[in-house]
Amino acid sequence: MSAGIIVLFLLLATLGMPIAFALGAAALGAVMLSDIEFNMLPQRMMHSVNSFPLMAIPFFMLAGELMIKAGIVERLIDLANSIVGRVKGGLAHVTMLSGAGLATVSGTAASDASALSTILVPALTKAYDRGFATAIVAAAANLGPIIPPSAAMIVYAFMAGSTVSVGGMFMAGVVPGLIITAGFMLLCTWTAARRGWSATGEPFRLAKVLEQFRRSFVIFLMPVIVIGGIVGGAFTATEGSAIAVVYALVVGLFVTRRLKISDLPGALVRAAITSAMVGALIAFASAVTFLLTVDLLPQKLALLLQAITSNPLAFNLLVAALLFVVGMFMESNAAYIMLVPLLHPIALQYGLDPLHFGFLFVLNLVIGMLTPPVGVVLFVVCGVTGVPMRELVRSLWPFIALMYGVLLLCMLYPPLVTALPRALGY
Repeated sequence: MSAGIIVLFLLLATLGMPIAFALGAAALGAVMLSDIEFNMLPQRMMHSVNSFPLMAIPFFMLAGELMIKAGIVERLIDLANSIVGRVKGGLAHVTMLSGAGLATVSGTAASDASALSTILVPALTKAYDRGFATAIVAAAANLGPIIPPSAAMIVYAFMAGSTVSVGGMFMAGVVPGLIITAGFMLLCTWTAARRGWSATGEPFRLAKVLEQFRRSFVIFLMPVIVIGGIVGGAFTATEGSAIAVVYALVVGLFVTRRLKISDLPGALVRAAITSAMVGALIAFASAVTFLLTVDLLPQKLALLLQAITSNPLAFNLLVAALLFVVGMFMESNAAYIMLVPLLHPIALQYGLDPLHFGFLFVLNLVIGMLTPPVGVVLFVVCGVTGVPMRELVRSLWPFIALMYGVLLLCMLYPPLVTALPRALGY
């Protein structure tokens, strides 16, 4: 039965059917050819999405939409420009710091890519060539699912069950996220020096930095309150996401005054569409996961992997190789929903730290958002800027290579991922 489900799903997905419906059709086909009662599927699907923790996803997405509409990107750019605008490759550094700042309030790469492309690419293309300008934006936007809060980590924690908490996953991304940001900035400095690009921003002045920090303070207060409350146990991730929405409304309507009531329907619709896509994936994938479990596929897969290797590091490398291929061809949410229930229990059998494995899994698929042919961030940046994907990818590969380098570093030295969450009690 498992082989039939996988073959039918791959066939339908290859023919262009949306991933969620391909999963549902594969599950339906398997049930029709087995003795399992049909009414088990709708029950499984309803049970999978009838979950309080899942409400955090639409709330965080809505909060990100509202904060972007509130004009926080411009304030983040002004702050970053006052700090690093005058160094060599300064505008690239501004983009990276803006992406990291935006990641602390949005949690998604696609929305960050859209916002940064719209605002920064015109200025970047005047300072650098078009391919490098868009590559900087794509790399900066990809920090969104790594630095907390992260919608991807919420999905992973939900699919992994009680062995992983959302707060722990959030904290696991802090140190690697900072390392990747710093690595991107060093790469921009090296590229600017090699190509002879001059500094473009204003000279550093402490008074200017303090002024811009004062203007941006209300923005950075949001992740401090929301993530701090989740980590400190003051409220759950779902409650924190609702607080983030209220905070975003207050900032947009009364502080920056850039958010208008007329902006709310559009933000609600965009958050609802994305959330519905995730919900449909979870519902249909739960039916497939149930059927695969009945067919004992997780146990068969575990035995196969353990026959190949008993080394946890080798298992991590095998999973990384699998996710490298999956990330090139499958949308990341679909990959989380399909593969986490299969691979996470096997990782526990290998004695791997669930937080460590979870972060490596997420980072693998986040990198996949930058790899063709199905890199979501690539499509967003190319769609907004009109730059051909070939030109973008040609300049983007050093950033992708750097992220894989950090992935390998985190794989070989787990405390980079686990030390902070463990220190906080996770």
